[in-house]
Amino acid sequence: MVTVNFEKTAMEFIGSSYKGDTKNGRMEGNGQYTFPTETQYVGEMKDGMFHGRGVLHFPNGSKYEAIWENGIAKQGSFTFADGLQYQEKDWDYCDGYDRRFYSERCNGLRPAGESQITDLHPPHIIPDGCYNCGDGFYDPTTRVVTSYTGRFLRNADDSEHEWIVRTCQKAWDEVVGIDPEESAATRSEETSDIK
Repeated sequence: MVTVNFEKTAMEFIGSSYKGDTKNGRMEGNGQYTFPTETQYVGEMKDGMFHGRGVLHFPNGSKYEAIWENGIAKQGSFTFADGLQYQEKDWDYCDGYDRRFYSERCNGLRPAGESQITDLHPPHIIPDGCYNCGDGFYDPTTRVVTSYTGRFLRNADDSEHEWIVRTCQKAWDEVVGIDPEESAATRSEETSDIK
């Protein structure tokens, strides 16, 4: 008779791993579960599921600390990689009135001519033809998102593709909404309205 640990075999098949306590071949007690995306759960397990206190550590440095019950987060808090803690109520970060990055709120604004275009300073250098989508780079021709270190993260569906192309930082400069021939900055003094 052959005995197979299906939980372990399934984890290996999808590219995840587990280090920690087990009971009857299942995750039980304290352990560390690593997803194929390099996200790691560190905490308590019960019957093969997240159960009790545990933290999801994301590859970009952010984390989600929670109380888990049978694999479902019942109460938790999210902290961004820069230390900003998300608040469900009275959230005043990026509310339209104050558009500074969190690092600028903590450390002050950079001198004129050195303004930040992302919260990371200096920002990641985006490969040609790609977008910075927050957790890595997106190539619209292959529709693949890779981590900043080049590891495959996911294929973008139509909805994510549209959102990235519409909102994320591009590797190229693109002037929008200004006709250079009509701009006061490019007109000569004779034709300019500015005196």
